[in-house]
Amino acid sequence: MNKHGKQATQLVSLGRDKKYTKGIINPPVFRASTVVFDTMDDMRFAIKNKTNGELFYGRRGTPTHFAFQEAIAELEGGFGTALYPSGAGAISAALLSFLKSGDHLLMVDTAYEPTRDLCDKMLAGFGIETSYYDPMIGAGIRDLIRPNTKVLFLESPGSITMEVQDVPTLSRIAHEHNIVVMLDNTWASPINSRPFEMGVDISIQAATKYIVGHSDVMMGTATANEVHWPQLRENSYLMGQTTSPDDVFLAARGLRTLGVRMAQHHKNGLEVANWLAKRPEVDHVRHPAFETCPGHEFFKRDFTSANGLFSFVLKDGDLRSITAFVENMQHFKMGFSWGGFESLILGVFGIDKIRSATQWDSSKPLIRLHIGLEDTEDLIADLERAFERYNQAIAK
Repeated sequence: MNKHGKQATQLVSLGRDKKYTKGIINPPVFRASTVVFDTMDDMRFAIKNKTNGELFYGRRGTPTHFAFQEAIAELEGGFGTALYPSGAGAISAALLSFLKSGDHLLMVDTAYEPTRDLCDKMLAGFGIETSYYDPMIGAGIRDLIRPNTKVLFLESPGSITMEVQDVPTLSRIAHEHNIVVMLDNTWASPINSRPFEMGVDISIQAATKYIVGHSDVMMGTATANEVHWPQLRENSYLMGQTTSPDDVFLAARGLRTLGVRMAQHHKNGLEVANWLAKRPEVDHVRHPAFETCPGHEFFKRDFTSANGLFSFVLKDGDLRSITAFVENMQHFKMGFSWGGFESLILGVFGIDKIRSATQWDSSKPLIRLHIGLEDTEDLIADLERAFERYNQAIAK
């Protein structure tokens, strides 16, 4: 047990040091660019301690930022946390902080699509080569490591198709070759896995999603262990990465209810997934808590809970029938991202076109759901009507 007690207590208590809050329950919003000093000694002290929570310049952060950074670092079990204007910003800054021309990157084949685009369109232009690997490769990752491999990037579970990776094995092998291990840990949030205990060096969150929890803020975090924190912190600063204190305030407020929201997302998600698994139209459910999801055994070992995001694969369908399914929903909304209080639905096409190390059978359509905080009876009724529309379209 940590110094704050059990996790529910920790979520309420973290980031509330009086040096940041001045005794106020929620850390106030400190907006700043220039910080003024009364004496040269004060300025020299700020320069010397600018990376240790001392006010120096707005881009280095204010007490609003410092309090939130401290909370995320402790929740994830890391040493320090950097903040970014989006999850994609956190991923790109983390990669660019540890890669240079001539380096080789191992990127999981199921990565978030903008991450793949970054590798193919931008990193390639910098002379950084990317090799994509099967998320289920496990110890086979050894065969892909080169003398110039500098970073191994994981995303577990994978975007859209939900493969859960063997993070401890991958991390152990990477460290045998002095490779930095990065993990997009957004699905777990900071509370449902312990990335640093599994050997991860840098854990990345799209705080936009479950941390904020209300679909109204864009933010990313990257938390590093003690060895890699100085390089991540300084290179991110050099790239001009910063966040609005108003957004940080909202993210910190969302953090207080993360535990109860995640518990409800988990419960609701399982109820809907279990109902879907019994539908005759469904080939299988890709929910990490289900045996039908690749890497389910690693989920059971490495995660304490699930959330509301999962996919299911239909036995049949085309653009017309999937369109009939996802349009005209009452409670599910069509939209990108996830992690808010609302339920979302996406019909996903062309998965085979964004995979190079693995194959995907596109003859069986995939639908991704985010199960929000609505009553599950209403959500299931909404899906039942969707199946009626889908079956009518198939029959035509």
